[in-house]
Amino acid sequence: MSAWLALLALALGGPLLLALLARRDGRFWQIATPLAFGVLILLAWQIVCQGFGVPPILLPAPSAVARAIARNLPMLGADFVQTVLRSVVPGWLIGCGAGLAAAIALDRSAFLRRGVLPLGSLVSAMPIVGIAPIMVMWFGFDWQSKAAMVVVMTFFPMLVNATAGLAGTGAMERDLMVSYGASYRQTLWKLRLPTALPFIFNALKLNSTLALIGAIVAEFFGTPIVGMGFRISTQVARMNLDVVWAEITLAAVVGSASFAALALIERAVTFWHPSFRT
Repeated sequence: MSAWLALLALALGGPLLLALLARRDGRFWQIATPLAFGVLILLAWQIVCQGFGVPPILLPAPSAVARAIARNLPMLGADFVQTVLRSVVPGWLIGCGAGLAAAIALDRSAFLRRGVLPLGSLVSAMPIVGIAPIMVMWFGFDWQSKAAMVVVMTFFPMLVNATAGLAGTGAMERDLMVSYGASYRQTLWKLRLPTALPFIFNALKLNSTLALIGAIVAEFFGTPIVGMGFRISTQVARMNLDVVWAEITLAAVVGSASFAALALIERAVTFWHPSFRT
């Protein structure tokens, strides 16, 4: 009965608290509102697990996950280094950089654009679980195969978005650059790339999460005895669900932090864009 009462109080008081926070202006309250929502979700999760006796093998309580994180900090740190620093970051940089360079090359040739862009949809539709074993066979069991997997996953989203951004300049702006006698390179650097920046940052933010997913899934198919994907697969087999959720929490924090960092950089670089003028 106490669990039901706690859930009822949370269901009644939670929306009221969020409504009060949402009415306030200022950067602090904009951050406080989603944080309060997250705390309410965790409270409801804790109440359900403890109050209704949910078996930890099905769903561990947030307190159990927090204890698992505190107990396994060195292991989580090693997994972070292996998966994020050695696989995700190099693969993300190479994939996004190559996709942007390919988009600039395709921008010069309509023939290549018509031939290559449809392949982006084809590769994007390929299942990760089908590509990952191939990458492991080609590049070995260490981080190189995971970085290659990340390159495959991030290349075409950047290519498609950057190509659309480069084509997004208006005819009047292009005609003005021609009237100034600007070369293609000058038009590219002073007009087309700045106009394409919102598209490029959309691809960077999307790829920041795709890269993490790709690296973790690739680790299921072969890796040294370290890494977030390796840890999830082995701890599930051992029924240590609290450690699994600790790894999931780490992945969620890393993905959210990278997305937020890129969003802040985007706001600083593309402050002139109409979406940031309000």
